[in-house]
Amino acid sequence: MQSLLELRHLKTLLAIRESGNLTRAAERLHLTQSALSHQIRLLEDHYALPLLLRKSSLGKSSPLKLTPAGEKLAQLAAEFLPRIDQAERDIAKLREGEAGQLRIAVECHTCFDWLMPAMDDFRGHWPEVELDIVSGFHADPVQLLFEDRADLAIVSEAADEPGISYQPLFSYEMIALIAKDHPLAYKPFLSAEDFANETLISYPVPDDMLDLIRKVLKPAGINPKRRTTELTAAILQLVASRRGIAALPSWSVQHYLERGYVVAKPIAEQGLTSDLYAAITLAQIDTAFVKDFVTTTREVSRLSLPGVTLL
Repeated sequence: MQSLLELRHLKTLLAIRESGNLTRAAERLHLTQSALSHQIRLLEDHYALPLLLRKSSLGKSSPLKLTPAGEKLAQLAAEFLPRIDQAERDIAKLREGEAGQLRIAVECHTCFDWLMPAMDDFRGHWPEVELDIVSGFHADPVQLLFEDRADLAIVSEAADEPGISYQPLFSYEMIALIAKDHPLAYKPFLSAEDFANETLISYPVPDDMLDLIRKVLKPAGINPKRRTTELTAAILQLVASRRGIAALPSWSVQHYLERGYVVAKPIAEQGLTSDLYAAITLAQIDTAFVKDFVTTTREVSRLSLPGVTLL
C-alpha cells in the first residue's frame, strides 16, 4: 500500500494528541478546523480505520483521544519531526554559518519568567550564537533595533512600522490579584468600576504599556490611586497585606495562587487578554537562527506556560 503520509499529517496528529482538542490543534497549526478535519478524514479513508475517538464515546467534556492507529502515527511524528527540524537547522548552518549574535530587548518586567527557558532551549540548537539580553528595562525597545543596539525586541503590540516585522508569539490572560479577605474577593470578576476606590499596584512603566489601564480603566474614565514596585514578589506581598490590588499575567503568579497567597479574578466578564510579539528588522527576519528563536520561543512557551494560546 502506497503511503499518502506527509509532514503536515504528522504535525496534525501530534498537535491533536498534545492539545486534546481540534480547535486548539488547528490554532497551533494555523489551519481552519475544517481543514484539519479534512486531513483526518483522508487518512482514515486511506487506512480504513478511525484515528480519533469521537466525542460520543468519550463524553462532551473529555479531551480528544487518538485510537491505537492514530497513536501509532503520532508516535511516528514524535520520533521523526524533531529529527527533521534538526536536519533543517544543520542545513541552515551550512548555508549561513553557525555563529552570530542575537541581542534581545524587552519591554515587560515579567518577560524573563518565560524567556529564560526559551533561551536555554535555543542555546542547545545554536551553541555558537552569542545570545544576550540588552540590560535595563526599555519603554521603546523597537527603537533599539533601529539604533543597532538590539536584534530582536519583545513587545505587546504589532505596530505598522516601516522596516520592522512583528512575529506573533502568544496571548495570555491578565488577572486581577486580591487579598484573600478583600471584599472584592467574593465577586466572580472585576469590572472597571471595582478599581475606582482601590490602589493599583503595578510596575513603574508608562500607563500606555499597562493593558489594564489602556484597555479597561481609561475607556471607562477610571483613574485609581497608584503604587509601583519593580519586583513581582513585592507586588504580591503588597496585595496580600491589602495595600492595593494588581493585574498580572496568570502564568507569572501561578505558584503564588497554588499556595493560596492571594486570590485571582478575571478582569471584566469576558476576561482581559494580552499579546506578545517578536519585533525584528526586515534585514534580520530571514536569518535562520532568528527564525528558529521565534519558533523555539513559541513552542517552549506553549509547553511550559499555563493558559497561553499561540497567536
